[in-house]
Amino acid sequence: MSYQEKRTITSVFVGAVVLAAYCIYAFGRFNSGMAAADDLRFWASTMLIFIGIGIGAEIIVQIIFHIIFSIAIAIKENIRDEQCDEKEIEKKIERETVEDERDKLVELKSLRVGFTIAGIGFVGALVSLVLNNSAMVMLNILYLSFCVGSICEGIAQFYYYRMGL
Repeated sequence: MSYQEKRTITSVFVGAVVLAAYCIYAFGRFNSGMAAADDLRFWASTMLIFIGIGIGAEIIVQIIFHIIFSIAIAIKENIRDEQCDEKEIEKKIERETVEDERDKLVELKSLRVGFTIAGIGFVGALVSLVLNNSAMVMLNILYLSFCVGSICEGIAQFYYYRMGL
């Protein structure tokens, strides 16, 4: 599996975990009666907190991923050639992590998938208001569509790396 595929999998995993945590927390409080549908301050602050958690978790996990990835390459190189020095290992890491035109094309195609899902969710959120649903429903449709769009973007990126463009 390539560096880009592994990085994409970790990103999708973090996004899914944060989304699941949001659903458990927010809808758990709503179902227990601790949060009302018309308490927009609760919903907005919860979404902002989980956006921050998602950004922080993504940064931390990507840093850990890069450290582990670099260590794994160093170990493989030392097993393959016990005489290799640090400069050879650094060159190998740079070769593995370089982005070429194909990577940029894969990213653009997968971004289209994510933006399409987010756009559909945005329209769905507006339609929910037209159909007299509460603002809480609209906010959650909007938030969930952006989260699902991001996850689907990662899945599409993995698919394009595996199956080609």
